[in-house]
Amino acid sequence: MENGSVWFRDDVLTLPSYVPGKKGLDPDTIKLASNETPFPTLPQIQAVISAAAGDLNRYPDMGATDLISAIAQFHEWPDSGIVVGNGSTALIEKILQAVVTPGSEVVIPWRSFEAYPIAIQAAGGIAVKVPLTPDGRHDLRAMAQAITQNTRAVMLCSPNNPTGPALTHSEVAAFLNEVPTTIPVVLDEAYIDFVEMEDPVNSPVLLRDHDNLIALRTFSKAYGLAGLRCGYGLTSAPMASGLRAIATPFGVNALAQAAACAALRSQPQVRAQVETIKEERSKLFAALAAQGWQVPESQANFVWFGFGERSLEFEELGAAEGITVRRYGDDGVRVSIAEPRGSLRLLRALENFRSSQKYQS
Repeated sequence: MENGSVWFRDDVLTLPSYVPGKKGLDPDTIKLASNETPFPTLPQIQAVISAAAGDLNRYPDMGATDLISAIAQFHEWPDSGIVVGNGSTALIEKILQAVVTPGSEVVIPWRSFEAYPIAIQAAGGIAVKVPLTPDGRHDLRAMAQAITQNTRAVMLCSPNNPTGPALTHSEVAAFLNEVPTTIPVVLDEAYIDFVEMEDPVNSPVLLRDHDNLIALRTFSKAYGLAGLRCGYGLTSAPMASGLRAIATPFGVNALAQAAACAALRSQPQVRAQVETIKEERSKLFAALAAQGWQVPESQANFVWFGFGERSLEFEELGAAEGITVRRYGDDGVRVSIAEPRGSLRLLRALENFRSSQKYQS
């Protein structure tokens, strides 16, 4: 009885654990493990949070009316096609709970966001993991071929976490035309604000033609509200209606709702911070190329190193230089792009990694 086997489903007991990014013990350590923005909360958002803190004896607006209205105005999308949740990860969980049947399948790219297979298994489904291409991109042809009569949903992640490449609008449009309209397609756009490429995905355009599509966004990344947990989805009215039916009552807390509204009103400052990170990304990638490293073309605020079984060695070298990175077993290491100081420490760790003669680039 101690292992809980009499209480929980077998598939719950075998769920893999989500591994959060580590925070170093030394206060000088720079955390580059969780793709957080390096900037403090904007003053105007802090003011809104402080003002809202006096009413926490009351339940939040269950319908998140003001927040949905603000999102609708920002995206020029109808309120009826917007759902909000306790972070976009919570929305992923709710979507899968709503559509997955016991033993059914969900097609996902792999490696991708670590929460996908956990949420699929928790919902009683089976993750069909379609390997990425060698350069860290979705293999959309293989994903389309993996769809069967047992498929209940398809997940896309653009830019892909943890490798970084983004899908193009043309690629996603062609893929959606191959997916049966009876199968929901979840487009996870957590890092969309950092995309700077030709033919970027314009999800509202795709949503107008595909009622089975839902595009997920978050306030945790570009908006810097990771500590409050708030995300949303744009979709068709029928899809949104079904997701609201399964939503957790009062699922988005009052402070998160108020802060998210304030964040949407703070576009000039948010965009300026995003541009700063993009500039740091460009500088870092130039430095990586100068050192001779070949990495996937990231459109996000992180970079992927496919170090394989030497990933632990690099994680330790990073810690020695004063940075924490996110290691994915023996697959590779993801490093957030943030402060210039962090980039310099990363470059030193990479030089040490190479000079150790334990790795041949």
